Amino acid sequence: MSENIVWHHQKVTRADRASIKNQSPCLLWFTGLSGSGKSTIANALDVALFERGYHTFLLDGDNVRHGLNKDLGFSDEDRVENIRRIGEVSKLFTDAGVIVLSAFISPFTTDRRLVRNLFPAGEFIEVFMDTPLQTCEERDPKGLYEKARAGKIKHFTGIDSPYEAPERPEVRLDTSQMSVDDCVNRLISYLLDRQLIFTSPQATGA
Repeated sequence: MSENIVWHHQKVTRADRASIKNQSPCLLWFTGLSGSGKSTIANALDVALFERGYHTFLLDGDNVRHGLNKDLGFSDEDRVENIRRIGEVSKLFTDAGVIVLSAFISPFTTDRRLVRNLFPAGEFIEVFMDTPLQTCEERDPKGLYEKARAGKIKHFTGIDSPYEAPERPEVRLDTSQMSVDDCVNRLISYLLDRQLIFTSPQATGA
């Protein structure tokens, strides 16, 4: 980093921005195998929070690779850079007082820890989609497992590239056993219990 770059402190703080939204900023980091339900549950939670009047933003792995990270491939090195960029973008959104939902395979423990370390204690919520590989393969919504098994896709997580499962995630969900509504209700209960969201802004007339 150039010595000529100096951090500029803003007068409006992240706490100021969050207070008018009746919420505390945080990042829900959905991690798990392809087909485990990351995007489905993140989208459903995003809708549920939005309908309650909260300020959210969803970052989805495929969508981000259409723009910000379109220059990255799927090598281990590119996966690391992919997650690093998303962590920094997520931090900017939380600085704006927003609840961020990020849905990425993010297979490596060190990368997820790197993102966690960007946030104050309690603001990084690791949501492990602990859905069995067999279920993910049976779903195979994008046909990627079939291609990976046939050798048409290399470095595919769960097949020829490892997935390092979180040891102590804040929330663990298994969509082979839980419905979408069950998962969303579990996550909303977690946010309420941790006082990251409060009474719905719509309900209070705020």
